[in-house]
Amino acid sequence: MVVMASGEAQPDWQQKKTIPYWWKAVFAFTLGWMFINANKYFLNPILNNIGLEYNLNNSQLGLVNSIFFLTYTIAQIPAGAFGDKFGRKKLLVIGFILYGVLTGVSGLMAGFTGFLVARALAGFSSATYYGPQFALSSEAIPAKHRTVGSAIINSGSGIGIAFGFILSSTLVLDMGMKWTIPFYVFGVLTVLVGFLIAALVREKNPDALEQSKIPEKASEHEEKISVFSLLKNRNLLITFLVLFCSIYGFTVVVTWLPKFLETERGFHGSQVGLISALVPLASIPGALIASYISDRLGRKKPFAFVLIPIAAVALWATVYVHSTALLITALLVYGLFGKIALDPLLIASVSENVRQSAYGIAFSLYNFIGMISSIIAPWFVGFLADKTGSMTAGFYSAVIVLAVGFVLMMFFKEGPKAKVLDA
Repeated sequence: MVVMASGEAQPDWQQKKTIPYWWKAVFAFTLGWMFINANKYFLNPILNNIGLEYNLNNSQLGLVNSIFFLTYTIAQIPAGAFGDKFGRKKLLVIGFILYGVLTGVSGLMAGFTGFLVARALAGFSSATYYGPQFALSSEAIPAKHRTVGSAIINSGSGIGIAFGFILSSTLVLDMGMKWTIPFYVFGVLTVLVGFLIAALVREKNPDALEQSKIPEKASEHEEKISVFSLLKNRNLLITFLVLFCSIYGFTVVVTWLPKFLETERGFHGSQVGLISALVPLASIPGALIASYISDRLGRKKPFAFVLIPIAAVALWATVYVHSTALLITALLVYGLFGKIALDPLLIASVSENVRQSAYGIAFSLYNFIGMISSIIAPWFVGFLADKTGSMTAGFYSAVIVLAVGFVLMMFFKEGPKAKVLDA
């Protein structure tokens, strides 16, 4: 706190301008996404170990992820609306810390039913992050940097998934530790990151001098914004559905690629985690480059027309080719052009098509619709694997769903420069 000549105390953030607030927010939220996603996916390389512990088939193993994403998805819209009304930061931090605690608790469960309940509760608590986070970051990041800022934040997803894959496979498959150990490790780390977010993030952007100049008439329409009014917006609805298609393919990869590599391509130990980590790691430069160019041009549709078909072809090649070099190439291409690379463009599309006051509910609805595919994909691909004896059919289903997303994107309306539309 600095005291001015007038004797009035001036907050430190008004004096120290060397680090803009939005940089701090981006850093905090990037770490948040790292551990939200590490906790979602680190168990996938060790699914076989979990299956042996509880004597599960592929469909039941898929249920381990599906139950998490079921509660996660159901809670999205209430979490966004609750955050808009009562405070986004408060909801986000409480949910994030609880998520870490429940991740650790999952490893303590002796029976499969208890394990599923703990994963379901963890999914429910993690739902408080998505809508409030993107609402807070969209308000914090200047409009001209919004897509790139979102890409940096989203890169935490790729880093977290890769970190989770590598650490869990190393601890369990290489070092022979019990499969529960990664649950304890990631649980503790997540709680610590939750406290860091609480320290760095503010409910209101302190650098936004324009906040006090928001026209009064905007508040007159706030209560008219509802889920149905958002779904009536053509661009928003298409964005939501394209996300569904994109997440379906990504969920197939991050859930079943480790087991596919182990059972159908003969990889073992940490090789499984390292090769699986190529997808999220390769997605980081792809997302940053695509979002930077999109920000410069002010258009997103052309990039979707490039990213989606290349991602579909790469997924097809992943199960079609048998050469290790070609397999790794296909995974790198999917990482560069797949879901995480597409995410910043879709996120920016949401922020450009809805009022700021409804960001929480809009992003929660966006994630709700998209994440429905994460409920379906783990179980459905496991079911196909049990019926056919191979996981290739599940990967091909992802190719088909991505093709549907490409067709949907044709109906997205975008001029030379993206315009902000009312919900």
